[in-house]
Amino acid sequence: MRPLLAQGALPLRSVTLRSYSRAPLQPAWRSHPRRHQSSNHGKPPPETEQPIPVPNTVGQLPLWQRLGPLTTLATAYARSQRRRPWTTQFFSALVIYCISDISAQNIGSDDPLDPRRTARSLVIGGVAAIPSYLWFNFLSHNFNYSSRLLSLGTKIVVSQFVFAPTFNSYFFGMQALLSGCTPAEVVERIVNTVPTSWVSSCRFWPIVTAFSFTFVPVEHRSVFSAVIAIGWQTYLALLNRRAEEKAAAEAGALDKPKAIEAA
Repeated sequence: MRPLLAQGALPLRSVTLRSYSRAPLQPAWRSHPRRHQSSNHGKPPPETEQPIPVPNTVGQLPLWQRLGPLTTLATAYARSQRRRPWTTQFFSALVIYCISDISAQNIGSDDPLDPRRTARSLVIGGVAAIPSYLWFNFLSHNFNYSSRLLSLGTKIVVSQFVFAPTFNSYFFGMQALLSGCTPAEVVERIVNTVPTSWVSSCRFWPIVTAFSFTFVPVEHRSVFSAVIAIGWQTYLALLNRRAEEKAAAEAGALDKPKAIEAA
C-alpha cells in the first residue's frame, strides 16, 4: 500500500467520503409521508359549517307541459305525429274542418245544420291535409339563416305571398265547385273572397307563425297549428257562407224581374 500512496492516490477514507458527498443527504424522516399530528390532544374535532340554503336552480317546465290532461293529449298527438305523420294529419284535418264548419253555420244564423255543407268541408280538408303538411315541412327546413330574425321574417313573407293566396283560392273555389256553381261563378267566388281573406291572414298568421317558431317546440308545433286552424277555418267557412248568401240574394233579385215579365 505504501507505493500507491506515494504515487498520489487518495486514502480510502477520503474516497468514500467524497463519493457520499456527491449525493444529497436525505434524512430518514423525509422518506415517508408526513403524518398529520393533531394538536387537539384528544379533543373532539370542531363542528363543520352548515351549507347556506339556496333556492332550487332546476328550470321550471314550460306552460304547455304543466296543463295536466291537455299536456297528455298534446304528448300523445306528438307521438302519433312522429310515428304516422300523414295519417295523423289527414284525420286531424277532418276534425278541424268539421268543427270549423259547424261553428260557422251556428254563428249568427238560426237555420238548421246543413250536412251537405259539412260534407263539402270534410272533402276539402281531406284533400288539402297532406299538401299543407308538406308545405309547412318545407318551410321549417328551408330559409334558415344565421340571423334568427331574418329566417323568421323570410318564412312569414314566403308563406303569406305563396301559400295563403293559393290555399284560399283552393278553399273558396272548391266550396263553389262542390256546391254546383258554374266555372264563371267559381271565378267570381274566388274574386269576392280571396282578397278579403288574404288581408285578414296578413293580420293574423304572421303573429301565429312568429310565436310558433320562437316559443313552441318542434314536436308540438303541429298540434299548436291545429288548434289555431280551428278558429281560422271557422272564419273562412263563415266568409264562404256570407258569399253564398250574397250570391243567392243577387240571383233572387235577378229572377224577380223575369217572374214579373212572365206574369
